This record gives sequence, C-alpha cells and structure tokens, in this order.
Amino acid sequence: MALSEQYLEADDLHPIDLVEHIAEHHAWEFDRIHDDQIAMVVAGQWRSYSITLAWSAFDETLRLICTYEMEPPPHRIPALYEALNTINDRCWAGSFTWWEEQKLMVYRYGLVLAGDQVAGPEQVDTMISAAVNACEQYYPAIQLVTWAERTPADAVQVAIGGAYGRA
Repeated sequence: MALSEQYLEADDLHPIDLVEHIAEHHAWEFDRIHDDQIAMVVAGQWRSYSITLAWSAFDETLRLICTYEMEPPPHRIPALYEALNTINDRCWAGSFTWWEEQKLMVYRYGLVLAGDQVAGPEQVDTMISAAVNACEQYYPAIQLVTWAERTPADAVQVAIGGAYGRA
C-alpha cells in the first residue's frame, strides 16, 4: 500500500503524527519525545543514524536532524571543515555540520510549511530517505579525511565517483 493511501482525508494530521505513521510503516525504532518531536533510528549500509524531526509552529517548519557519533583526531578538524564545505556545495537540500562538543556529525534540513501547507507522507518519507542517502553517500569521504588523512577534494571525489560501464 502506498504511504498516501491512508491519509487521503487527513489534511489536519499533525506533521509529527505523520512521521510516526511513516516510522511504523518502515518498522523503524522510534520514540515520541513530545507532541512536536520524534526520534528514530534508521539503519544504513555504513551505520545506523539517529534522526529527530521536530515541528515548530512558530515558523511553520518541520526540522530534520540526522546524526551519527564520531571522534575525529583534533589535528584533522580543519580538514573535516574543509570537506564539509565541499560536500555542502554539492548538497541541494540540507547541509552537513560538525557539532564538536557533542561529537556528532549532523545533516540538517528544514521543510517550510507556511500558510497552513500540509506535508504529504511521500514528501516526509523522501525527506528522511534523502537525509540517510546523503549521510551514506558522504560517510566514506568523511572517514577518508579524518582517519586516512586524504585531502578533502580527493575524499569527496571518491564519494561522488560512480561506477560506469559494465564488468
């Protein structure tokens, strides 16, 4: 069943209720932290990602934060920031940042729903999938920069290089 089939009449569905239904649909582990916030864990190929979505009625924005823990060597932090700048130049939706105090790599995205707009289930599902896909795509580059001491340009090239042709 398509995600949207069960929501055809639900124009007044709270965005976090919608996220909860999507998490149940995918059988993701989640915790409804508050009426306006939900946290879940989504498994990727490289690791599991902690995803929090929060609704802000003040600015009518559904905020997504996707994180994973990492502790880069202190001498590699400048290269990590350079890599994140290069990566963010390639991200059309969302952006990466490093939260040093919490030791978290963070992907953030905000979906503005001003004027009583309603997010659809496919839209929210795509938002979550895009966050995980971005983290998965750039995870190797971030690891290469922090642990293999590769240059940011070289590491990002590895992340965006795709296989072409046939074997």
